[in-house]
Amino acid sequence: MKSLSFLSLLLLLTISTSGFSQEVVTPKTPDTVSSWTKKNQLGFDISEIAFINWSAGGTSSVSGLFKGDFTRVYAKKNRKWVNELIVRYGLNKQDGIEIRKTDDAIHFNSTFGYRKDTITNWYHSAKLNFNTQFTNGYAYPNKEIAISKPFAPAYVFMGVGAENADKEKKRVFYFSPFTFKTTLVLDQRLANQGAFGVKKAEYDLDGNLILDGEKSKMELGLLVTGYYRKEVFKNINFVNRVTFYSDYINRFGNIDVDCDLLLDLVVNQYVKANIGTRIVYDDDIKSKQEIAGEQVTLGPKAQLKQVLGVGIVYAFQ
Repeated sequence: MKSLSFLSLLLLLTISTSGFSQEVVTPKTPDTVSSWTKKNQLGFDISEIAFINWSAGGTSSVSGLFKGDFTRVYAKKNRKWVNELIVRYGLNKQDGIEIRKTDDAIHFNSTFGYRKDTITNWYHSAKLNFNTQFTNGYAYPNKEIAISKPFAPAYVFMGVGAENADKEKKRVFYFSPFTFKTTLVLDQRLANQGAFGVKKAEYDLDGNLILDGEKSKMELGLLVTGYYRKEVFKNINFVNRVTFYSDYINRFGNIDVDCDLLLDLVVNQYVKANIGTRIVYDDDIKSKQEIAGEQVTLGPKAQLKQVLGVGIVYAFQ
């Protein structure tokens, strides 16, 4: 009887000791949830048309457009920081004509927002936008004199305001009553011409240069931007980006407009088609035209670009 009691006590102590040891050595599962989300997307659109002994005539051509979209978003409690880099570069080649550029853009957007609680969709926000291009631009067929270059122009927007965004980020509205706009023209020849609104050079009566043109221009104004995305039909998405800016000091009420409309048609995970239109108006951008062999600067005009493309898209993280 005593032996049974001793064995029972020994077994109880063994079980208790084993349970205690297991509780001590069991590691806690680390928290691996990150506040950062990221999205990377690369695409290439191509279009081609070829004629061989075609009775109706025509010019063979091939066009290619490279696209990249990279997004980094930090979201934690009442804070949100959205960063987006968009790049575009396109070329076209026709029989008997040199290669020409069809698209060229570098866009970087960064917005930091803070809201009072996790329920409201309104954020107190600070925004930074930067836009420029990769290579020289020309008023074709003239390829000798560039009408634009990298950082000529470049645009920098910095401001504070309020942003309203739904939880799925398919609708974003931003309003800033105080936004600084800096226009950079870091090519002296273009700066001397007063291109893109900077102060042009001064010359004497004999045409001798007295004072170089300024390479930058500062403005303070009102900025409104909007983003809207909606699936209008199955696998067909409508995307709209729009920007309005008006300078307080120089001709307030004269509004610069940049509107980008896009229909995104999803074929499958890797193949997409898109139909797009972009409308730009800025009274600081003067149009140029070649007349009688000479490049002539005209007044500001509404700029229109239309795109129809089919290509491959690869998304990764």
